[in-house]
Amino acid sequence: MLVVGLSHKTAPIEIREKFYLNPVEQDLLLSELKNHPLVCEAFVLSTCNRIEVYLKRAGDSADISFVVSLIAKIKKVSLNFSSYIYVYKDQEAINHLLRVVCGLESLVLGERQILGQVKSAIERARQSGTLSRYFNILTNIAIRTGKKAQHETAISHGGSSISWAAIEMSQKMLGRLNDKSVLVVGAGKMGEIALQHLHDLGVKKIHLMNRTGQKAEKLAALYHGVASSFWNIKEILSEVDVCFCALDAPHYVLDLETISPIMAMRQGRPLVLIDISMPRSIDPQVKNLAGVHLSSIDNLVEVVDSSMKRRSSALPQVEEIIRQKILEFNEKILKLQSNPDSDFFIINA
Repeated sequence: MLVVGLSHKTAPIEIREKFYLNPVEQDLLLSELKNHPLVCEAFVLSTCNRIEVYLKRAGDSADISFVVSLIAKIKKVSLNFSSYIYVYKDQEAINHLLRVVCGLESLVLGERQILGQVKSAIERARQSGTLSRYFNILTNIAIRTGKKAQHETAISHGGSSISWAAIEMSQKMLGRLNDKSVLVVGAGKMGEIALQHLHDLGVKKIHLMNRTGQKAEKLAALYHGVASSFWNIKEILSEVDVCFCALDAPHYVLDLETISPIMAMRQGRPLVLIDISMPRSIDPQVKNLAGVHLSSIDNLVEVVDSSMKRRSSALPQVEEIIRQKILEFNEKILKLQSNPDSDFFIINA
């Protein structure tokens, strides 16, 4: 088994966003891996903080150049990114997967979202036909490990998401948000989590924008916000105190041309922009405008580091859970090897 990847620990956001794989690109990579003679099983995990390919190889070779080449081909880039890549093999790879699914490798320790993201990656691979008995056993154990860590330890205590960290950062800059006006751009999972946190904080003025107006209206009603059209983005940005951008867009949604006249309309009032999109939705050059305070995912680490004490205390418990689950996995594989004709049913974890 091999894991080939890059993450927030090895690559800055400007590199990660170049190799972020959207759902269509993930399907394309899975198709390429399925047809590759050196690959027996595979799944692909692509989030805002990591792009990882999990492989069961035919043979003992640890050469991963073909994986790197496939990703570069799909993303149409010629950048030499080998210095950002990490590779884990066999037991080290299994341990890494279980650490990932428990949130131990996340930017926000104990992040809850990663469990759902791993489940989605596994289901995508299952539908693509790139999972077989070895990875069916492994992935079911991985999902149960993540659930056990969340339910039986304090690793996910309190806020444990990128959206939560973004809101914590905005409060460091602006103080309490309950009397502030906020815009959330994007009604996906991260946008919805941001809305929930803002509602729980008692924020009275929440605007929500999304490409699908119907979804924006439904979520806005749920969290006592107002669904607004992108046509009104300049007017709304001229009024709000902070904007959280959580889109999945192939280009910048907010750039210098958009923000510059807005800052003139604000007459000196500062504007906090926090971009938690992957790839980024706000042009990084915007930070050079007077009065603009722009942050991206990588800037959230300073907030995260200051609020991890209780979660960190759960690390020994989670690591023991992982150790026990690795033993369970190895026992199952030994049984499979001793009786290769036996059936290992897929358990819906």
